Amino acid sequence: MTRGVRGATTVSENEENQMIENTRVLIEDMAKKNHIKPSDISHVFISVTKDLNAGFPARGLRELEGWTFVPVMCMAEIEVPGSLPKCIRVMMVVNTEESQLNIQHVFHNEAVKLRPDLVKKKGE
Repeated sequence: MTRGVRGATTVSENEENQMIENTRVLIEDMAKKNHIKPSDISHVFISVTKDLNAGFPARGLRELEGWTFVPVMCMAEIEVPGSLPKCIRVMMVVNTEESQLNIQHVFHNEAVKLRPDLVKKKGE
């Protein structure tokens, strides 16, 4: 069965290295918390807000060992007034036997504001 795993992070500046590093850390955390191996992944979509154009955040995924053949696509997030700025969102579609209830969605930095209902506190 396929499941979507959500993730999001923010950066403080429109700077390529920061975008790549924050995306890499987010992807690693999503994979770790959900016991995902690259071979389990169908594809990954990465969107960025309009204020981020210094580089491709997918390079963060490409730097991970074993992720060479994971299909990934970057795109622009729709522009909504008042939305969270400098935000990178990830939708990872994986093959898993986990129920939807057991999927752990991951939000870093200011992105925890996006879905506080999905953010698990330490110890939960």
